[in-house]
Amino acid sequence: MFDNLTDRLSKSIQKIRGQANLSEDNVKEALREVRVALLEADVALPVVKSFIDDVKERALGKEVMTSLKPAQVMVKVVQEELVKVLGDATEGINFNAQPPVVILMAGLQGAGKTTTTGKLAKYLKDRENKKVMVVSADVYRPAAIEQLQTVAEQVGATWFPSSVIDDPITIGMTALQAAKKGYYDVLIVDTAGRLAVDDAMMKEIKSLQNSINPTETLFVVDAMTGQDAANTAKAFADALDLTGVILTKVDGDARGGAALSVKTITGKPIKFQGVGEKMDALEPFHPDRIASSILGMGDVLSLVEEVERKIDKKKAEKLAKKVATGNKFTLEDFQDQLLQMQNMGGMSSMLDKLPGMSNLPDMVKDQVNDKSTGRMLAVISSMTTKEKRYPQLIKGSRKRRIANGSGTTIQDVSKLLKQYSQMQKMMRKFKGKGMMKMMQKLGGKMPGGLPF
Repeated sequence: MFDNLTDRLSKSIQKIRGQANLSEDNVKEALREVRVALLEADVALPVVKSFIDDVKERALGKEVMTSLKPAQVMVKVVQEELVKVLGDATEGINFNAQPPVVILMAGLQGAGKTTTTGKLAKYLKDRENKKVMVVSADVYRPAAIEQLQTVAEQVGATWFPSSVIDDPITIGMTALQAAKKGYYDVLIVDTAGRLAVDDAMMKEIKSLQNSINPTETLFVVDAMTGQDAANTAKAFADALDLTGVILTKVDGDARGGAALSVKTITGKPIKFQGVGEKMDALEPFHPDRIASSILGMGDVLSLVEEVERKIDKKKAEKLAKKVATGNKFTLEDFQDQLLQMQNMGGMSSMLDKLPGMSNLPDMVKDQVNDKSTGRMLAVISSMTTKEKRYPQLIKGSRKRRIANGSGTTIQDVSKLLKQYSQMQKMMRKFKGKGMMKMMQKLGGKMPGGLPF
C-alpha cells in the first residue's frame, strides 16, 4: 500500500532535507508537491485541504522556522500531521464489556465481510486468546451462510448454524443466547451487504444493532475503492453507531486514498487492515507506523513483530546448533528457510518495512522479487531427498530432470546450486558460537531470498 504516494512524498521530503535554511517560498513549493501527491493518491479533497493547511501553519510558524535544524523539524511536522489524519493511536477491540463481546460486521457486498469475519476470528483466537463464535445473518446472498461455515472451520472458530428462512434479528438474538450459554468471549455477526447503500439495508442493520446491542460495529470497506470508500463509510457512520473501520485488500492498493480519508471523514478509527488473502493476513492498524512507512522511513517494529510471530523458534534453534557444531547446511535447510520467508510475505514485503527502501533504484527493486523465491522452491522440490542432502550428485541428466520437473531451465538449476555453494562457504566462516548467536538474533532467518 502507498507505493505511489511514498515515492512522491519521499522525493518531496528529500528536497526539504536538502535545504540548509527554509523559507516561505520553498515550504510552499514542497507543500504544493505534497498536495498533488495526495490528490493523485485519491485522498478526499477536504482531507487534503485540512492536512496542507495544518502543516503550512506549523511549518511557517516558530516551531520550524526558528529551530536549529528546520528541515528535520519540517519532516517531523509532516509525519505528526499524517498520524493525526490516520488516527493518532492504535485502537483494538474493546473488551471492556460483559462477555460475550458482540462484534457486528457491516459493509457493502464485495468488500470482503465474510472473509474478514474469519480473519478477525482467527486474530482474536490466536493473538488475544479468545473463545470465538461466528454467525451469518446474511439470508440474501446465495451460499453466504455456507461460506462462513467453511471459513470458521478453517480458522478453528465455532460456527453457529443459521438459515435463509430466518430473519436476521432472530438469528442474531439466538446466536447471542448460545454464546452466553457456551461462555464464549466473542460473538462475531456477519451481516448482509448490498451493491449500493440503500434505506432497506440500513434499516435492517440498524434493527439488528438495536436488538443485540453490539460492543463493536465495524465497517468493512475495500481500500481499492479509494475516495469512494471514505464516502461509503460516511453514509454508514451516519446511519449506524459505528465504532471502527476495517480496510480490506490493502495489499492491492498502491494509492492509499481510503486509509488517509476514512478516519477524518467518519470520525471513526481504522482498527484493522487486510494485507493478503490468507486467513492470518489481518493486522492492527498502527497510524504512527503507517505514517513512517508513507514517508519512506520503514516500519521496523511491524517487521520485528512478524518475525517473532511467524518464525518457528524450535527450527531456528535446531538449525543454529547444527551449523554451530560444523554440521552441513543442506538444501533441505535452505528449502525450509525459503518457506519461512514466504510465510512472512516474501522478500519484497520484508524490504518494504525497512527504512530507506523507497529510495532504492527501480533496477534493484525489480531484482528483489518473490518470483525468484518461488522458482528456487520449485527447483528444490523437484529434487530427491538424496540430491538435497548430497548436491554434488546433481550433474548432467539430473539437472535436466530437475529443470523439467520444476518448469525451469538447466541454467536456473545451476544458479541455485552456485548460490547454495556460496551460502555454505559463508556458514563455515561463521561456524561456532558466533554463528549460533547470530542465528538466534535473526530468528533463524537465512539470507536465502536472493534472486536468481
